Amino acid sequence: MHIVIMGCGRVGSSLAHSLTKRDHSVAVIDQDPLAFRRLGDSFPGRPVTGIGFDRDTLIAAGIEHAAAFAAVSSGDNSNIIAARVARETFGVQNVIARIYDPKRAEVYERLGIPTVATVPWTANRLLRAVLGETTAEAWRDPSGRVALIHVLPHEGWVGRPLAEFESLTGSRVGVLTRFGAGVLPTASTVIQSGDTMHVFVGADDVRALADAAGSAPEGGAP
Repeated sequence: MHIVIMGCGRVGSSLAHSLTKRDHSVAVIDQDPLAFRRLGDSFPGRPVTGIGFDRDTLIAAGIEHAAAFAAVSSGDNSNIIAARVARETFGVQNVIARIYDPKRAEVYERLGIPTVATVPWTANRLLRAVLGETTAEAWRDPSGRVALIHVLPHEGWVGRPLAEFESLTGSRVGVLTRFGAGVLPTASTVIQSGDTMHVFVGADDVRALADAAGSAPEGGAP
């Protein structure tokens, strides 16, 4: 699929290389043409010089047929504006914005734009987000019998009790991350939009966990 990235800093260039290695088509936007040096001479994608929320620049980057858009420049406001233009003007559904101020995450989440804070997250987190991957293994015990899985639950889980997710998947949620801050879940915790989880599960149940996390639970809205 085609993916547009705004920002060719360390994160943006790393994300671009990771995506092209997976045989995705990539365009990278940056105002500074010298920033594209990070991509190297052999980069198979498309560098586009311009402002990431400008219509003509986005069109030149192929936004009209993009499956995902990642705004990872050095400016919070620019990232959010660009992400909103990509979604609201061009209809790109899979959009994510990097932020430097975690305190602003709640505001951005309410605008419907998933956000990634600078300090606790890396290009790998962005990679999973733009590809729509719901799970990634973070750790496994020496025996290989228990795995810790990073989970991005399907929006269909929003409003559902965390206990329902645990019961269906046979897992135990160790930490829930909400608006960039870790939360120890309780029996009454309800899943909210933008939540991510670190989940302990038996090795034999990892596939079932991924399937459950990647789709809405049966029964519709809570």
